[in-house]
Amino acid sequence: MDLELTGKRALVLGASRGLGKAIAQGLAAEGAIVFAAARSVDKIEAWSVGMDGVHAVRLDLSNLTAVDKTVDKLLQDGGVDIIVNNGGGPPPGTAQSADRGDWISHFEAMAANLFHLTNRLLPAMKERKWGRVISITSSGVEQPIPNLALSNGIRSAIVGWSKTLANEVAGDGITVNVVMPGRIHTERVDELDAAASKRTETPVEEVAKKSRATIPAGRYGKPQEFADVVTFLASNRASYVTGSRIRIDGGAIKSI
Repeated sequence: MDLELTGKRALVLGASRGLGKAIAQGLAAEGAIVFAAARSVDKIEAWSVGMDGVHAVRLDLSNLTAVDKTVDKLLQDGGVDIIVNNGGGPPPGTAQSADRGDWISHFEAMAANLFHLTNRLLPAMKERKWGRVISITSSGVEQPIPNLALSNGIRSAIVGWSKTLANEVAGDGITVNVVMPGRIHTERVDELDAAASKRTETPVEEVAKKSRATIPAGRYGKPQEFADVVTFLASNRASYVTGSRIRIDGGAIKSI
């Protein structure tokens, strides 16, 4: 199936590793011109060796000035057709242990600056009558994950924003969707398992085994499995899918 992505310009945030890396690779494989952004461009340059159409962009999402400079450069060349909002995850912790400063600083980097970046890139999409905005959240927005209070709360705000924006720009040929990963085997999941291991004084292998046992598929997902869904949503084939929340979790969320 031709996803008709050849020549489309895509900005993928958090692309140095994990889900962002897999998404950037998936879009590039379909012929998109990918601006892979992260604080560590060295990692992007390493995984993109031999890949055509991938451009490493140094970007710290917590720095609004850096965000604006990146957007300015993209707009000079006409902007982008696809935005993949993929912010880093905050540290583990309970709702009671997170103070006001934690909420403000992480909300700025994970949500407010993403909203700002998207709003600045939308006018060029509207002019072309074509665009894709895909935000990566977490299954925690449907079923809060224990000890991830900051992530559960902030990513839920992204869902509300995405649904509102989807209704506003659908008539302009722009789709806006949220994709919710469950336990996809990335460095982030390994870090969370390690944190749980330390907190519970349980071997990390046992923590991972118990986690996999809660997933009907019986395993963690592969980054490419997640990226394939995002790549489809970014394509012309998904032009009637908007305002949706799509879970990729091996059946882990039990609710309908």
